[in-house]
Amino acid sequence: MKFNHELVEKNIGLMAIFIVIAISFGGLVQIVPLMFQKDTTEPVANLRPYTALELEGRDIYIREGCYGCHSQMIRPMRAETERYGHYSVAGESVWDHPFQWGSKRTGPDLARVGGRYSDEWHRIHLIDPRAVVPESNMPGYPWLEENILDGKYTAKKVQAMQTLGVPYSQADIDGAEQAVKGKTEMEALIAYLQSLGHALK
Repeated sequence: MKFNHELVEKNIGLMAIFIVIAISFGGLVQIVPLMFQKDTTEPVANLRPYTALELEGRDIYIREGCYGCHSQMIRPMRAETERYGHYSVAGESVWDHPFQWGSKRTGPDLARVGGRYSDEWHRIHLIDPRAVVPESNMPGYPWLEENILDGKYTAKKVQAMQTLGVPYSQADIDGAEQAVKGKTEMEALIAYLQSLGHALK
């Protein structure tokens, strides 16, 4: 039986149906196997859940739109691995909901920034980026040092992450509010940044 291409090419509705089928099939072939591969669904050996303070810092990172200029995914290319370190693997992000991979790099990648600079460097950089990086076009975030965390919703955040499969204990949930209460948003964001990139050696 000969397939009539002309019939499909002249009928936009039929063409649209075939396009959707082709894209759906291609997507399934690429995505479904990843859902069952151990290295994409299980955490790397040294991965630990964020502390309550780091989790609050991560929320501040998202709230302030840091992901709009900074990626957290090092691609396996020589230029990137020489600058940022080992390329990112899926097992590093299995407990990130949502993950912060990103693709925009107005600023440098932050996947391995943890421990690269001191807490004080980060504090100065977040208040006035040009004080430590003269060519930076990043805005300052001085209000982070003035905003104090009350921890009111921290336990609920930890519990929500536990529901999503992050291995938090009941003690983590019970102590979450006290772990962040009285800390500044600056301290929380720095704690989050300092936690990045330690899982993969």
